[in-house]
Amino acid sequence: MEEKILRTKKNGMAVLLLTTLLYLAAIGVVILGAINEGTALGTVLLVIGIIWLCIGWIPYCGLKVLKPQEALVLTLFGKYIGTLKGDGFYYVNPFVSAVNPAAQTKLRQSGDVASSGAHINISGEDLNASVNISKKISLKIMTLNNNRQKINDCLGNPIEIGIAVTWRVLDTAKAVFEVDNYKEYLSLQCDSALRNIVRLYPYDVAPNVDTTGDGIADEGSLRGSSEVVAARIRDEIQSKVEMAGLEIVEARITYLAYAPEIAAVMLQRQQASAIIDARKMIVDGAVGMVEMALERLSEKNVVELDEERKAAMVSNLLVVLCGNHDAQPVVNSGSLY
Repeated sequence: MEEKILRTKKNGMAVLLLTTLLYLAAIGVVILGAINEGTALGTVLLVIGIIWLCIGWIPYCGLKVLKPQEALVLTLFGKYIGTLKGDGFYYVNPFVSAVNPAAQTKLRQSGDVASSGAHINISGEDLNASVNISKKISLKIMTLNNNRQKINDCLGNPIEIGIAVTWRVLDTAKAVFEVDNYKEYLSLQCDSALRNIVRLYPYDVAPNVDTTGDGIADEGSLRGSSEVVAARIRDEIQSKVEMAGLEIVEARITYLAYAPEIAAVMLQRQQASAIIDARKMIVDGAVGMVEMALERLSEKNVVELDEERKAAMVSNLLVVLCGNHDAQPVVNSGSLY
């Protein structure tokens, strides 16, 4: 299905004025025919006026008003005849009908169409008041914010993740006729693409994990490579919605966290890892300071230390430098031996 743009002139105002004038003229003709009742001329005028009053409203059905970034997909007796694009006041065949299967679909996104009915409660009774649903298709850029999903990463850890997808309609004919409901189709494809991509990555950097599919382990992760993951999700969604005439402008990760059932355990694991890294840094720094102290003492000839005294000095310095609390000095007033 290919989109056909209707090049209809914006003559809606002229048709509106002409139809209204003809209606007023028909009223005058009916009055004139009633005045000349009983004559041939009066009968003819009366019949013409009544016929026009009965069918004269039909041209009003062909008047269409479009705002900027709106479109109307028109069909005539089930056949697609074209799409109206561009703001203006148009007149088209009054027997055409606009088609938009997603007009009543309400998703968690910007610029969405209102629900099909207003819910009213009167004296404890629920009533559904019908409202006019617009069949216009918005060509603006919209943002779909899907619900958070619980997905297992490549290591099997359950995580919760949410994305925001920015999209717009490019081909109105494909959006209307190639899929049943392009908004629901987009939402389902977003969920599917999110699951397919997230399963390839660990939450955090893990050894011996290949996230690119080249057979070489890399450091890709959901937390550290969010831009790369979002780009892959965007490409995955685009490949699925191409047939529906939609363009995915951007995809962004809006929420990322471990699932509640393992969040506490993973927090302890991260804390333990941070403590180990800090201890390694402290030990490396302490060893360097001890080496520097021994070298400086030897260079300055401050004191001559044998191996046993060096070992004692190293032990004392490491205890002081690596301890969690401030050192409590002990003054030795006697011999070292």
